Amino acid sequence: MVKMKPYVELKLTSDAYGGGYAGGLTLCGSQSTNELVEIEKNKFTNKHGHTVILNENYRSDADVTEYSTTFINTSNQEAVLELLTSFALKEIECDKVHRMQTYWSAEGRLKTETMIDLYLEPSWSGNGLGVEKFGSIGSMPIRKYFPFIVLENSKTGEFVGAQLYLASSWQMELLCWGNGAIMLTGGIADRDFGHWMKKIAPGESFTTPKAVVAKGHSLLEVCNKLVSAQNPDISECDRDMSIIFNEYCTTWGNPSTENIKKCVDKLDGKDIKFFVIDTGWYGNGKPWYMSKGDWEVDKNKFPNGLKEATDYIRSHGMIPGLWFEFEVCSAETKAFASKEHMLKIDGAPFRVWDTCFWDMTDPWVVNMLTEKVIKQLKDNGFGYIKVDYNTPIGIGADGAESLGEKLRQCVEATQLFFKKIKQEIPDIVIENCASGGHRLEPSMMELCSQASFSDAHETKSMPIIAANLHRVIKPSQEQIWAVLRAGDDEDRLNYTLVNTFFGRMCLSGDIYDLSDEQWDIVNRAMKFYKEASDIIKNGHTVYIKNNVVTYTKPNGEQLVIREWGNKQLVIAHRFENSSAIDESFADGKKIIAEFGKVDNDFSAKAWILEK
Repeated sequence: MVKMKPYVELKLTSDAYGGGYAGGLTLCGSQSTNELVEIEKNKFTNKHGHTVILNENYRSDADVTEYSTTFINTSNQEAVLELLTSFALKEIECDKVHRMQTYWSAEGRLKTETMIDLYLEPSWSGNGLGVEKFGSIGSMPIRKYFPFIVLENSKTGEFVGAQLYLASSWQMELLCWGNGAIMLTGGIADRDFGHWMKKIAPGESFTTPKAVVAKGHSLLEVCNKLVSAQNPDISECDRDMSIIFNEYCTTWGNPSTENIKKCVDKLDGKDIKFFVIDTGWYGNGKPWYMSKGDWEVDKNKFPNGLKEATDYIRSHGMIPGLWFEFEVCSAETKAFASKEHMLKIDGAPFRVWDTCFWDMTDPWVVNMLTEKVIKQLKDNGFGYIKVDYNTPIGIGADGAESLGEKLRQCVEATQLFFKKIKQEIPDIVIENCASGGHRLEPSMMELCSQASFSDAHETKSMPIIAANLHRVIKPSQEQIWAVLRAGDDEDRLNYTLVNTFFGRMCLSGDIYDLSDEQWDIVNRAMKFYKEASDIIKNGHTVYIKNNVVTYTKPNGEQLVIREWGNKQLVIAHRFENSSAIDESFADGKKIIAEFGKVDNDFSAKAWILEK
């Protein structure tokens, strides 16, 4: 059994900071933590008369433990927090650290280091504190790292991992005292790292976002438990792993009634369930990225409104979807004049290039978006919304006791609006997108049916990203695009389509310019996807192997195996300078279905096997 002990780290402004030469590196180890007195299991008090509760809930369904921390001001004076962890573990024994790095269109790279690599080892005297502190600042929580970590004890073969449910600024800290004692903590990015302080009045309380901790005997076992613990709100009409079509890589931000009808006619009878109208349906002739905020239908593109297009989509058996980026406002809109309802920093509207941000905690904003977004969806018969988000707020905004706390409140209010959409349109499918994968963390994923896995829609690195994301999100939510081009040969089509077997199949591209031979390949891929969908949805990924160094110019090969019951889905890709795939995984098994070829560089194939 993995050795560890849960505890609480906090820091109050009135208390002394910790030692070990750690000032400026961490707020852990402070007087606030060291003087906690446990009065009953997981319930603590301190000299100020505060109450601190470590909430601990074991879930047998996923074999994980959920943690959060509640601070109750049971004193008669205001308390100000600088740090309050969602989880903290001590008495850990480990020598390796696994994290997931991320970057735009290059999400999910596994990074494995030793404690020595991180400069975390005992000192000659037993004094000092080594700190590896990492996280993400702002409203795009998946930047640089995922809120995820797994520690490995290579001597015992034991692993322990944690995942935060937090869509605003977050942090994790791996600490090693000079005497060799190791701790792991995580939660809201603190005052040092995330400009966060929280005032708690007498009689009030504050509970942190939750974290989930899992133990196991391999990295993938721990990852599967963490992913299995996620409980997304999947819409009833989206439980069958149906195929999506999104017209963005077809019209490139210029949808119209005419070209949508053309796409619909081409897709008729193709067993596609969702037809998503992406960006550019609004505005008055200006580029889509300059027109966000008014959300008025562009009558040049849709002279009779959106209802004509949605009725046409539904008449061909598909559910229409619509793109929004409703948390922001562009400078070239009428709405931009409503600056009193926008986030501010240092008294001025927080602005990134031509974009400002609505204060999602403002009731006026919620009412406005209810009219502009929810009513638009209802009036036009949409059953799917793609919520995009292409610019991060940053450290935070004015309006609360700290910049970081206002950011936390604003992101929490955004999540409440997601819930409001679902409350008012119960069966709507919500897609979570943020320039692709910048919001792929559990608290956002649980609000949605699907998520854009990346913006790497036509890159050679797509299968690497798609496979790596199995460690942190459910493949049944991982929407992967197959952008079909008229000039694609068989190898390119196979490579593109096999990628979608890692998650949810979404088609786009030159669909009305494909030849009959090309459509035959697409149809066979769709048939294979349908056969594999139960394994994608219900299975566990048991094997991920690749020797790729760079996403930009991938070399080598990749092999991924996902199991469900007595069936396996095996997906193989070859990149540049690759070797033949060892197909011994199929020995003694029945091949139920196969698609693609894997006989040269940049080729791909998938198998469904029965043990």
